Amino acid sequence: MEAARDGKGGSGPNGHAEGPVAERGAGRLRGCRGFLRRNALVLLTVSGVAAGVALGTAVRGAELSPAQVAYLAFPGELLLRMLRMVILPLVVCSLVSGAASLDTRSLGRLGGIAVAYFLGTTLLASGLAVALGFIIRPGAGASGLNAPSLTGAVPTSKETVDSFLDLIRNLFPANLVAAAFQTYTTDYRMLSRNTTSGNITWEKIPVGTEVEGMNILGLVLFALVLGVALKKLGQEGEDLIRFFNSFNEATMVVVSWIMWYVPIGIMFLIGSKIVEMEDIVVLVTSLGKYIFASILGHFIHGGIILPLIYFASTRQNPYRFLLGLITPFATAFATCSSSATLPSMIKCIEENNGVDKRISRFILPIGATVNMDGAAIFQCMATVFIAQLNNVDLNAGQIFTILVTATASSVGAAGIPAGGVLTIAIILEAIGLPTNDLSLILAVDWIVDRTTTVVNVEGDALGAGILNYLNEKEKKDKEQELKEVNVEAVANSKSEAETSPLVTHKNQVSNTSSTADPESKESVL
Repeated sequence: MEAARDGKGGSGPNGHAEGPVAERGAGRLRGCRGFLRRNALVLLTVSGVAAGVALGTAVRGAELSPAQVAYLAFPGELLLRMLRMVILPLVVCSLVSGAASLDTRSLGRLGGIAVAYFLGTTLLASGLAVALGFIIRPGAGASGLNAPSLTGAVPTSKETVDSFLDLIRNLFPANLVAAAFQTYTTDYRMLSRNTTSGNITWEKIPVGTEVEGMNILGLVLFALVLGVALKKLGQEGEDLIRFFNSFNEATMVVVSWIMWYVPIGIMFLIGSKIVEMEDIVVLVTSLGKYIFASILGHFIHGGIILPLIYFASTRQNPYRFLLGLITPFATAFATCSSSATLPSMIKCIEENNGVDKRISRFILPIGATVNMDGAAIFQCMATVFIAQLNNVDLNAGQIFTILVTATASSVGAAGIPAGGVLTIAIILEAIGLPTNDLSLILAVDWIVDRTTTVVNVEGDALGAGILNYLNEKEKKDKEQELKEVNVEAVANSKSEAETSPLVTHKNQVSNTSSTADPESKESVL
């Protein structure tokens, strides 16, 4: 008995207690492996950001030549090129398949909610930036801002009317193939005229030109209209809808392959940008209040206001939702491009947060084009900064003009690095401020543009989450209504059966027959 007891007692000093401990340890190990497997891309991306900062800081003292810096940035350049490569098929195919998969009523309802959300959040962002500008006063008492190291190329100023006309023109591209790589813009030609008194006057004549850059607005509108048209065709359009769906799924597979290269590309993008920095001490001391005010506005809007809107709409934890989007946020921070972040955003929001494909592939491409909360904060803060720099006190009319112009011009802001700087000139022209101080904004744009892009893509993602929740809620309400209708129908049929004498007679006959059945069966047996 003792030998048997010793044999049962087991394998170690703890006897039979060692088995559960070993099982617990194995379970923890499996859980740890599962966590690493699920979050491998996120951990690698964050590691890539940290490694990029370390690489740039280490190489900065080597005083590399411009050619060597370009070689250092080459892996990051490859990442940008790969992401831009899939933008065109992703935007067109996802919007066509998304618009075709939704019925006209749902499309109109979701589109209306999306437009209201985009305009509302952009107006809130513009108002927050103007308020912070008046509280912090980044342009008051700034010194050393005219140093030669801070000067840069100032974009050509454009009339406000021409800017909005260009926006409408780009909605309707004359050539869809050209819209994939060209955008319409208005340039000016100076024409001399002789007056009767012999003096020569110069007149600025607007001239339309095509510049390099994808006309994303025109492609978005065309894809939406094509998707609705295919839906209207019914059976005849099914083949083409299936083609776009397959094309879209294949593009997402390519995106999933590209995502594994993101950590390497981000590391070299950030490292090369740190090596390129010059006179950072002068920038921070001269424009430190402007940088601080802009980043603070992005933090308040992206960390407080947008999550509050999400929570008020869905009653769900917004930070848990945002936790699944660390990889797109890191991509946005490194690339400074909303359009380049779109592929990874669609992939992560569907896989990590469970957003319906029809919602994400319909809303996110539109949001990457027209929803620019971070850009609105950046533009309004820059406008208030330049006004204070020139000792101009903004009145109520000018503040209203800033809010409206920033909200409207952010719709047409290019989703590329430094795209928002061009739209600041529109706001400055609208309120009569000089545009030559834009070189100061350009000097620190590479810093502020990173948080700007993160807030831009965060607004798109939370908007998709809100629309997905509302869509799911409507589905559940419809199912509940159908259940109630079925219950009422059953109840009505029972009441009719009780009140109808014919049915009662029939039931009685059947009851009597059913009661007689067991007796007959027994007699047979």
